[in-house]
Amino acid sequence: MTNRSLTGALTITAAVTLLLAAGCSSSSSPEASTSSADASSANASSAAEQSSNTANVSVAYTALTVTNLGNPTFPFRGSDGQDHVAYALQLTNAGLAPATLERVDVVDAADPTRTLASFSGPDLVDPSCGYGACNRLRTLPSSPAPNADIESGQSRALLVDFTLAPGTTAPKSVLHKVTALASATPGPGAPTQVEYLVTPKDVAARTALVISPPLRGDNWVAQNGCCEIGFPHVMSLLPLSGQLADSQRFAIDWMRLDDQGRFYDGDRTKNESYQNYGQEIHAVADGTISATLDEVEANAPGILPATVPALAAKLTVNNVDGNHIVQDLGDGTWAMYAHLQKGSLLVKPGDKVTKGQVIAKLGNTGNSNAPHLHFQLMDGPNLIGSDGIPYVFDSFDYAGYIDPAAIIAADDYLTGEFFAHHAAPEARTKQLPLNDSIVNFGG
Repeated sequence: MTNRSLTGALTITAAVTLLLAAGCSSSSSPEASTSSADASSANASSAAEQSSNTANVSVAYTALTVTNLGNPTFPFRGSDGQDHVAYALQLTNAGLAPATLERVDVVDAADPTRTLASFSGPDLVDPSCGYGACNRLRTLPSSPAPNADIESGQSRALLVDFTLAPGTTAPKSVLHKVTALASATPGPGAPTQVEYLVTPKDVAARTALVISPPLRGDNWVAQNGCCEIGFPHVMSLLPLSGQLADSQRFAIDWMRLDDQGRFYDGDRTKNESYQNYGQEIHAVADGTISATLDEVEANAPGILPATVPALAAKLTVNNVDGNHIVQDLGDGTWAMYAHLQKGSLLVKPGDKVTKGQVIAKLGNTGNSNAPHLHFQLMDGPNLIGSDGIPYVFDSFDYAGYIDPAAIIAADDYLTGEFFAHHAAPEARTKQLPLNDSIVNFGG
């Protein structure tokens, strides 16, 4: 789906209070001694790691401050065969003079001479570029910055993603080398050339979770997938729960083509004309259902509710993602299945489900202008306050792609045939289909 099809999914905030009870035990207890020793060892290890991450950080006045947005992340293998790392930063000009960002290099925190990625020029700002490796510098919360200038007291977001060739070892942590024109001292004065190494980011926090696909059949298209800038999910930084967060960074809007490469056949104003409408949704792993909604009526295709005042007024944080299911996969990971067909949900909160179990049907509800499944993993039980988590599918067949330009040029119904780059299926394992990939999930 195009930018007109932004599915800015949000769910209702849940306030959670954790009460921690401290048990009493004798200091001479073997268990207490072991626990104390383990804690000391863990603290020492954590301190050593933190020291390693910050050992090369510049000790200097830094007019441009750089802050991590989101939690530690980790690489995932994309359908291009490369290992991807994606996250976001916030840059704030705390100096008195206006600043101009010239370049940001991502380097190995342990060996700053090893540069992993560099962003400058059109990578940061390019008004002529609609999508791709451009316009990473964003006004808040996330629109393309008109230029690389950051006035005193103002902030910008920076969308970072880079790849590692297979077999290349990802560093435990990275640092960011900032080159800019900015205040060199806390006092007044013209901006001068500055360069500093700042802001460790853990990029090897864990390994990508391997899950089963949520759909079955051929010719599924990974709309709005990672990591194409210019499409909604990657750019969906939102001010939620006191922070800029993007729970949708690795989300995909799944739509299906027929054997002629069409998204629909027949009356384009009817959901039933779309190839994917009513398709069964499968649990991607064993887990427990933590939340559901099954009361939102279907939309008419071609109309995005958020763009129609009368419809937008009915959207809330609870129903903007339509009928949905949130599943607790364990180990701090939740799956979201959104925009489901009303009355199709086969599960309720508290239900235990198994991998592959049918849990609902694909629909067109909430802030959606065509039938599709919005799917993502996140590190919390709802989208407010959660961070998106990368993942990979255990297996699928890669069958080509749709040129993003064709999607952008299409009308709101996605009229046309999109098999220009359809290809013979290639078996893939433990990869995430990238933006506009065409994949087969088997029966």
